[in-house]
Amino acid sequence: MQREKPKTIILAGATLNFKEILGYGAKALPLIIINIIISFAVAYLIGKKLSLSTNTCTLVGGGTSICGGTAIATLSSIIKAKETEIAYAMTAIFLFDIFAALAYPYLSNYLGLTPNQFGFLAGAAINDTSSVAASEATYNVLNNLDISLAITVKLTRTTMLIVLAVIFTVITVRNESKNNSLQGGQSQASVFQTVIKVFPWFIFIFLLMAVFNTLGVFKNISGAASFFKKGYKFLITTALAGVGFKIQLKDLLTKGLKPIILGGCTWLAVAASSLLFIKLFASYIG
Repeated sequence: MQREKPKTIILAGATLNFKEILGYGAKALPLIIINIIISFAVAYLIGKKLSLSTNTCTLVGGGTSICGGTAIATLSSIIKAKETEIAYAMTAIFLFDIFAALAYPYLSNYLGLTPNQFGFLAGAAINDTSSVAASEATYNVLNNLDISLAITVKLTRTTMLIVLAVIFTVITVRNESKNNSLQGGQSQASVFQTVIKVFPWFIFIFLLMAVFNTLGVFKNISGAASFFKKGYKFLITTALAGVGFKIQLKDLLTKGLKPIILGGCTWLAVAASSLLFIKLFASYIG
């Protein structure tokens, strides 16, 4: 899992296009930010009630609000989460992600949502990019359409991973500095060294790959775009399978039950927030 994290996130960056994000995706930014705040608030509040570790709450909150396994992989490297914490968080996230991907196209038609409103719902409240794509494909078939608005919103969410990486790096550095000062003090130079050690520098490569994709560099390389998309899916699947080997079924149904409950609560909160936003700002969305 540790070796696959940077590769997975770098390949995810190669699927981003800032031109799409700055267009329709920017319109969804208020909802995305609201959902991030709600997801973490619910994760920490309910996680504390369930006596879960702070790391587990962070991973579930990040996975729900940003991009599932990619966010969990990134944050886990910053906060130094245990393999079991990663496994339980991923299980909780993917379980409800699959349900949302299957249900949202039919729910959107039942509620009479417009294509733009479906794009906001699926893009802001389904975690994994491939799940968003599958859900949007189902919606297109049901309504005889050919749109990709949900994917655009989802890619905008993914860029927020950079912001989260910076925030949690600062939090981790402060916590480590505080612990070190209690053990005899820490110099300014060692604080800098802590930042270097904690911050996931592959995030910069993630950003660089997104810039290359936006500029159309990969379009000029035969098979590059397909390679990055398939490679990302393969690595995230491999990572999920890898952490699965770290836990036993009996542990998942006992120790892992609480993270699943937490994942359900954060998922419900984000879904409710998205639907409420869509109804209140229907004219804004279109």
